[in-house]
Amino acid sequence: MHASTTKSPSKKAAEILNATPIETTPAAPVAVSKRKASAKAVEAATEVQAKAVKVPVKSKVKTAPAEPDTHEKPKRAKKEKVVRDSFTMPKSDYDKIAALKQKCLANGVHVKKGELLRAGLLILEAANIEQLTAAVAAVETVKTGRPGKS
Repeated sequence: MHASTTKSPSKKAAEILNATPIETTPAAPVAVSKRKASAKAVEAATEVQAKAVKVPVKSKVKTAPAEPDTHEKPKRAKKEKVVRDSFTMPKSDYDKIAALKQKCLANGVHVKKGELLRAGLLILEAANIEQLTAAVAAVETVKTGRPGKS
């Protein structure tokens, strides 16, 4: 079994303990009701809080006066919500899109099919009403829906 061992105090500690007499006086018992004790505790706590609020804390670091921010962040343009849609086109129109993509690549511009269609919309929007109606009249109408299996 393990026997507990205690160290003997060092010489200096023993000299201090023996040299200084410790006076012990019994404290007089004080009868205080719980209500009065809690009321006194509340008063003491509020005094401490009041003193803490009244005394401002001074910091050693001096703060520079706030300067208005001259560098304003540029506002981002809101991205427009993208809508996914499908439509039917004749094979010849897909060939025209492929030819236009090749034409753009030859000039060093990589373009997607959707970007080409949107560019066409921009051109049509800028056209006058006669040009727009002529372009719409030149487009053949196709049956909507999915093509049948061949």
